[in-house]
Amino acid sequence: MKKELRQRLRKVLASIDPEELRTRSAEACHLLEEQPEFHRAEVVMLFFSLTAEIDTTPLILRAWQDRKRVLAPKVSWEQRRMLPIEVTSAADIHEVRMGIREPIRGVPFPVGEIDLVILPGLAFDHVGNRLGRGKGFYDRFLAHKDYRAVSCALAIEEQIVDSVPVGPHDMPIDMLVTDKEVRRFGR
Repeated sequence: MKKELRQRLRKVLASIDPEELRTRSAEACHLLEEQPEFHRAEVVMLFFSLTAEIDTTPLILRAWQDRKRVLAPKVSWEQRRMLPIEVTSAADIHEVRMGIREPIRGVPFPVGEIDLVILPGLAFDHVGNRLGRGKGFYDRFLAHKDYRAVSCALAIEEQIVDSVPVGPHDMPIDMLVTDKEVRRFGR
C-alpha cells in the first residue's frame, strides 16, 4: 500500500509545472514564517529540496535573515541515520546522490538543542501521519532519545490524502504547513 501511494504522489508532484511549484512553495514558506513555532525557534533544521518537491529556499533564506541557526541533515548511509549539521551559506552544501543536497562537512549539532525541524514527505493525512521516501531516516531521527523539537512538514495541498498507512516505526508530525493552511496535531 505504501509503495502504490508513493508512486501516485511522485506522479502528482512531477505533473506540477515547475513555476507553479515555486510559487506555491513560496506561499507555504511564507505561511510557516508567520507561525509562532517559527518565530520562537532559534535553531531550525531544514531539508534542501529535491527537484519535484516543495522548495524550502525562501524559508532557509528567511531563517538566515532572522539570524537563526540553520541546520541541514547529512545522511550517514552506513549508520542509516541523519546528522544535523549547521549551515551558514549555500556554499556549505553540495549534491551527494540522486539530487540529494547536504552539508559538505561539519560537526553534528546536539539533537536536544533543535527547536524546529522542517521535514519533507510524499503524503500526509489529517491526523499527522507522514509517508516519506521509504528509507526511514526522518522516523529514526524523530525517535532519537534527545529529540524535543516541533516537527513540521512542508507540502502542497495535493499531498494531503485521506489516510497514510503507518507501521510501528513511523513517527507522526506535530504540524503540517501547506500552500493553503496550517494544521496542528496536538502532540
